[in-house]
Amino acid sequence: MRIISGFFKGKKILEPKDNKTRPLKDLTKESIFNIIKHSNKFKIDFSNSHILDLFSGVGSFGIECLSRGVKKVIFIENYQGVLPILKKNLLNLDSIKNYEIIEKDIYNENIFLELDNKFDIIFLDPPYKDKNLENIFDVIKEEKILSQNGIIILHRHKDEPDNFPPSFQIVEKKMYGISKIIFLSNLG
Repeated sequence: MRIISGFFKGKKILEPKDNKTRPLKDLTKESIFNIIKHSNKFKIDFSNSHILDLFSGVGSFGIECLSRGVKKVIFIENYQGVLPILKKNLLNLDSIKNYEIIEKDIYNENIFLELDNKFDIIFLDPPYKDKNLENIFDVIKEEKILSQNGIIILHRHKDEPDNFPPSFQIVEKKMYGISKIIFLSNLG
């Protein structure tokens, strides 16, 4: 796995040795960023964006955002088997300091109270078997952490149903092998 664009293009991203973490494949990641950049459905200016990377794993998505010059990335991950790799991947970015790692369970509702920004992109890459996503969407809505033109990007198994609270609308959906990427916007 490598960083595909930006300041750190070509730099290697370390991967986990176990199979409990499923890093975002380069081709899928590249497609996500092409859709964000070239679709007229989104108004994301990376240089002014705040990114929330939930279930961060090794940090592939958030690191790609840092390489593209975003304002700040907050990584939330609590799996001890992958946290050292995430930290090492971020330290390998030389002098980059515009990120924060929160080592807590995403389902601890107080996590979202600790966040002091509205986010332009919230990236969710939960374990495929995770069935609690509706809770996260409810908290995103209640705490109003998604910016006005912000998007949620969800990486799921292709067979998972697309059930989201009515306040979120699917804007785009793409299939990649056994996974799918869903882009959602907030209806207000």
